[in-house]
This record gives sequence, structure tokens and C-alpha cells, in this order.
Amino acid sequence: MQLFEKGKRLTFWIGATLIVGFLTGTTSAIFLHSLDFVTKLRMENLVLVYFLPLAGLIVGLFYEKFGQSVSKGNNQLLEEIQDPKQTIPMRMAPLVFIGTILTHLFGGSAGREGTAVQMGGALADQFSQFWKLNTDDRRILILLGISGGFASVFGTPVAGCVFALEVVVVGRIRLEALLPAMFTAIIADQVCLLWKIKHTQFPQIQNLEFSAILIFSVILLGFISGLVAMCFSKITHWVSDYSKRLIPNPILRPFVGGVAIVFLFVVGLSEKYLGLGVPTIIQSFQSIQSPETFLIKLIVTAITIGSGFKGGEVTPLFFIGASLGSSFGIMFDFPLEFFAAIGFVSVFAGATNTPIACTLMGIELFGGQITTYFAIACAISYFVSGHRSIYTSQIIGSPKSNHKKGEKGKRISEIF
Repeated sequence: MQLFEKGKRLTFWIGATLIVGFLTGTTSAIFLHSLDFVTKLRMENLVLVYFLPLAGLIVGLFYEKFGQSVSKGNNQLLEEIQDPKQTIPMRMAPLVFIGTILTHLFGGSAGREGTAVQMGGALADQFSQFWKLNTDDRRILILLGISGGFASVFGTPVAGCVFALEVVVVGRIRLEALLPAMFTAIIADQVCLLWKIKHTQFPQIQNLEFSAILIFSVILLGFISGLVAMCFSKITHWVSDYSKRLIPNPILRPFVGGVAIVFLFVVGLSEKYLGLGVPTIIQSFQSIQSPETFLIKLIVTAITIGSGFKGGEVTPLFFIGASLGSSFGIMFDFPLEFFAAIGFVSVFAGATNTPIACTLMGIELFGGQITTYFAIACAISYFVSGHRSIYTSQIIGSPKSNHKKGEKGKRISEIF
């Protein structure tokens, strides 16, 4: 009888991974094709940037009228995993899709991971009632949606799986979902590729001869990355909190944020800081970026996300990290692409409190020759960034230092 129950459960989770993997991979493919279309359209018609305030007004109106129950976005997924209460409304998926497409069409500086993760989590959770899942299994099902969404949007199945397991609680990994999350990530990634998605290709970084100065440079860049990640989180949340106090009407907040970005564009903001910024990310591996590049992207993204536009923060964090590493590299006699890759993953690690997932992402995107350096930089950035995060609903599972033990069990939003 016990063997039969195990077989029944195994069969169920195999079916669940196939269904969630297919759905998340397909929705990510539709989203990425749409994102590619609107990005090209904006780049060919920069006049569209001047309509960003109007796009903000539409996004704000949509969420005020139809999306108040899903306005927390990624944080809502984390909270439902931590303390399940009610099924995530299906409307989260189309609302964040539309909001993100409008944001990118008119030049908002945002990413794509938030959209893929929210669509994946919302789609997966719709089956929890249909399958009559208990609380623990429902948690796993939402994690599958996060894993599939992240993996398929970036083409990194291993990092996508571990990100889902690592992001919910700082310092803890939910290994009970490891097997189904891994299979879901792999299936979602392959399904997305079947829909003719071509992910950005990055250079494979060659290993460098070990030296004291090399280790010192990696440690220093990891430290700086942690500080930059902390600043990004603080500034984004400050913009969000301040705009809520200054502009009580949620419909007007993204409108005002759009006005601010249009003003910056009029006075000279380069178009490279709009949208995802993938061309600049690629350039960071080829030529030295000016020191202010990462800072400008940080500010423009904080205004975009903090004022209420939709998307995500991860691709802008890649931009910030790669350009930071590129400008940092001028101080040392090592290949530029080495530091761009280290910055790419380490800033992300500090801003999301997911150093293991980010190390694995570095391996998947840039090859495993410099795994040790990815791990060092991500670990240091994770520690230096403190209990800050772009996800305020993360719970402190294991404090990063002994004098912070009193913060264990608290949400990041309760601390700052």
C-alpha cells in the first residue's frame, strides 16, 4: 500500500511538471516574442518615449480597477508560499503581461523576470483547487511556476530551479521541491526554445591563472557589487514609498514617473538606458563602460519600478552589474569580459539574496571555467548587501551575521 501511494504521488508530480512546464514555457515564449517586437518598434520610433506618461496612466488605471488583488506582484507569490491563504487570482498573468509590454513599448526601464515569474506562479496556482492540493503541495506547485517562468525567460534551467527554492526565505533552500522544480525548469526552457526563442548569447569566459591580485580584484568587485545592490534596493523602495506619500492616487503615480523619465530623456538621457538595455549589456563585455553608466541605469530603473510600472528588476540589474564590472576592470590587467561577467551575477546576487542561484546562472551563461570566482563574488555581495532585497516579502531564515539574530523570522519589509 505504501509503495502504491508513493507511485501515485510520483505520477502526479510528473504530470504536474509536464503541465506547468509546458504552460510557463509557452507563456514566456509569447511574452518574449511580444517584448522583442515592442522593443524594436520603440527603437525605430523614439517618439513613442514621449507617450510614457500616458502608458503609466493606463497601467495605473488597469491595476486600480482590475488588479488590486494582485498588485503586490512577486511579493504576493512569496507570501502565498510562506503563509498560504487563497489562490492567486488568474488576472495576475494578463495584467502583468499587458503592463510590462506597455512599459517597454514606451521606454520604461524595467526587466522581464517579474512578468515571467508572476505569470508562471499564477498559472500554476490555478490547478491547486482543481487538484484539491493540501497546503504543502500548493506551496510546491507555486514554486514550480516560479521555476519554470524564470528558467524559460533567461534560458537558465538550473539557475531557475534554484532561484525558486532560494528566494522565498533568506538563507534557506526549500529542498522538498527540488526534483519537481528542476524538471519543470528543464521542460519550460525546452518548450520556450521550441517556440523559436533565441536567448542572448554571452561570451564563454576563459579561466585565469590564479594569483593574489586576481583574488583581491574579485573580492573587491564582490564588495562593491553588494553595496550597489543595497543602494538599488533602498532607492527603489524609497521611490515607491515617497511616491505613495506624495501621490495618494495610485493611477497617477506611474504617470508622474513617466513624466520624470521623459524629462530626463528631453535633457539628454541616452536611449540605451530605456527598456531592457541588452545592447549595452553586450557592449560591457567588449569595451569599457564609463563609471556613471551603471548609476544612471540604477536611477532610471528605480523611478520606473518605484513609481508603479511593471516588468522586473533582474535584467536592469544585469545591465548595472555588467557595466559596473566593465568600468571596474580598467584598474586591473585582466580581460574586461571577466569582470563584466562577475559584476553581472554578483549585483543580482546581492539584490535578491540568492547567491547560489546566481553562481549557477554565471556557469550556465558564461561557462564553468571561472566558477570559483562567481561563487566568491556572489557570496561577498550577498553578505555586504545586508538584509535588503528587491523582494520585501522575503523572510529572514538565517541572519547574515550574529548581531542580526533578532531579525530571524521577520520579513524584510518589517525591518526596513
